Amino acid sequence: PGCRACLTCSSILTNCCSDSNQSCFQVSPYSSSMLGGRALQILGLTLPPDGRLLCRFKGEIEQQGIIDEEGHPYCISPLLYETGWISFDVSTDGTNFNRSGEYLSVHPSKADPSFEVTLVNSTLWQNYGTPNMAGQLTMTWNSSLTESKRVNVELWGYREVSRSTAGSSSLQAEISYLYSLGRNISNTGDFSFFPQPREKFSMWELGNIRITASSTSEGERNVQSLWSGGHVLAWHLEQSFRDDPSAWAQRKCLQWDDLERKLPDFLDELIDCPCSLAQARADTGRFHTDYSCNIETGSVCTYHPGSVHCVRAVQASSSHGSGQQCCYDNTGALVLTGDSVGGSTPDRAHDWGSPPYGEPPRVPGFSHWLHDVTSFCYCCLWSDLCHVYLNRRPSSGCRRYQPPKAGVVFGNLHFITFDGLSYTFNGRGEYYLLLSTDKNLSIQTRTEQLKLKNGTLVKAAQLSSVVMKENSSDVIEVRTAGDHLQVLRNQKILPFTEQRWMDLQGGAVIFSSGAAVELRLHEGAMTATVLLPVEFSNHSLGLLGRMNSDPSDDLTTRSGEVISANATQEEIFTFGAAWNISNMSSLFTYDSHYLLDSYFFPLSHDPAFVPAFSLPLKPDDPLAADMLSMCLGEGAHFCIHDTLISRSLAVGNATLRAHQHHQALMEALKPVVSCGWLPTPRNGKKNGTHYLEGKTLSFTCNEGYILYRSTERTCLQEGTWTGEQPYCITGKFGLFICIFSLLLSVITVISILLHRNSQ
Repeated sequence: PGCRACLTCSSILTNCCSDSNQSCFQVSPYSSSMLGGRALQILGLTLPPDGRLLCRFKGEIEQQGIIDEEGHPYCISPLLYETGWISFDVSTDGTNFNRSGEYLSVHPSKADPSFEVTLVNSTLWQNYGTPNMAGQLTMTWNSSLTESKRVNVELWGYREVSRSTAGSSSLQAEISYLYSLGRNISNTGDFSFFPQPREKFSMWELGNIRITASSTSEGERNVQSLWSGGHVLAWHLEQSFRDDPSAWAQRKCLQWDDLERKLPDFLDELIDCPCSLAQARADTGRFHTDYSCNIETGSVCTYHPGSVHCVRAVQASSSHGSGQQCCYDNTGALVLTGDSVGGSTPDRAHDWGSPPYGEPPRVPGFSHWLHDVTSFCYCCLWSDLCHVYLNRRPSSGCRRYQPPKAGVVFGNLHFITFDGLSYTFNGRGEYYLLLSTDKNLSIQTRTEQLKLKNGTLVKAAQLSSVVMKENSSDVIEVRTAGDHLQVLRNQKILPFTEQRWMDLQGGAVIFSSGAAVELRLHEGAMTATVLLPVEFSNHSLGLLGRMNSDPSDDLTTRSGEVISANATQEEIFTFGAAWNISNMSSLFTYDSHYLLDSYFFPLSHDPAFVPAFSLPLKPDDPLAADMLSMCLGEGAHFCIHDTLISRSLAVGNATLRAHQHHQALMEALKPVVSCGWLPTPRNGKKNGTHYLEGKTLSFTCNEGYILYRSTERTCLQEGTWTGEQPYCITGKFGLFICIFSLLLSVITVISILLHRNSQ
């Protein structure tokens, strides 16, 4: 209990946690692959001469600690089936676990790459035994990271097996040692071998290489080690695979298809894809870059040829832990599997896993590879049955996709609400940027008086911190610290020296509801953008307004009174001041005497601070000419305001750029209409693969066939296609259909003429 309270205290205010060093500890490094094997140094811990270091992770995994030659204590991170912050305790007497800390367990692909065993020519490793894929396999590693002159090279496998308990059966994840590729070999940092078929282990089709000191036993768990990435173990499969890899893969593909038929359907509960690449990159609350196909790193899209960028849904589906994937071509259009083998393919198992993690198919990385990647190898890479795979993993399209709404606060406190109302509020204090009691989401902002570079205080304010929490999530605070942003998790400063993407309880600035907060710093000014999905309609209040597509009620007070959008600056200032938080509701960290004296003890809105409500431009102002040539376009008045108040062209330009960024975001998030995918007629061709409003598709038939019904179809604003689905027909039947259709058309025309004549 003392440590848990201590974790919310700062080292600056040591009086509140005088027993900190006796109860709490920090570790270095603070992250490890969930596969474990990394030595975590316990900082600030000194063992007594007769002490014995024990480490206990998650209250259940207990192991012996390590003391190096200099007396530094270490715990070795264990092999886990989950990511996120992992609590662990240590004992220095072998009995009492009275010191606590935590480390970050990360997806294997996000672990420190310098600690990874590199599989040289990964394509050869993954496709070994298929045509033109043979020879020697090589791996490399940083030999200095294994403090042993000789090492063991082991293969570990992953599978999900059915186990029966208490009369019911369920899948259980299993990572097991299989066999050694080399034991007691020289630690030179590389190892090569010619793989042989392993009939006994051929049922293990997914696994990792592990390197340990030669002093460890075969398959010994939770020892200091280096791991490779997970990969399909083509190189050790049975001899029948090498004899005829295509036939072997076809058999496995059809077995997988039969298994999929028996599993529950997961497609209907997936979120639809964004309709365009611009939407996909802007909707950061619900979609995140798929690093296997990233436009920022050259668009190497091995599994999605023809695509330039893919995103994955951040959240797994609730019932099945499944994941959505959306891929886009160089025109920004969504690529669908109905048109291309490189189309978007959903996943039965989300690549990042999902709580409760350890239960298949929710194991990060491994479940996805087992259920979605190995099957792709069977059907698409090693055989010609890709249509079987795509039939089970069809693209979902974007007809039901609704982009989020964005609100922003920037510069010397300009606000643009979710419904597009803009106003300026220069209060000094702590306020609700957004409050949604129905969704249990609170986003609070702290503002400070603007100080010029020469130390002069002016009558304006700027953001200094934003803090947020949703339901039982971690409390995440982002605040300015000189020329950079500082992130705190549950009142503790969070370093990003090892990880740029972190799995936090409930999300860092991405929440399980799909809400997101983006924060940027330029010229010392913080900009905060909040993205809310449509589910928040009529469920948001605060300085960013009520999200309901009606800007007239955005200035709604806490009591429900609506202030006119044409209110005076003084009236708007009163409105904003009333959205101040209380000490009881505050999520902020007060870890310095300045913060305590400036924000915690006084009123959360400073009534003594009155900003400048108007700033007249004087003709003889030396900034005027340059300012007016710079401050152009829709955000010009924001730019002029901040240039004049700060007496800085750089500050005014930063405000203008922040506004332009928001406008670009709004443009990217504009709703578009999709009419849905149209199939290519059998024995014909479809010209075009864009299915959004205004797009026209044309259809033709192969030689010897006649097109029946529409030759062109256009997507209408209502989300429907003109015309009818075309068919390619042949022979006497085709001629009969054409004559019959012509007769119907003639009869229709005659009926219309007769009806007109009768009138």
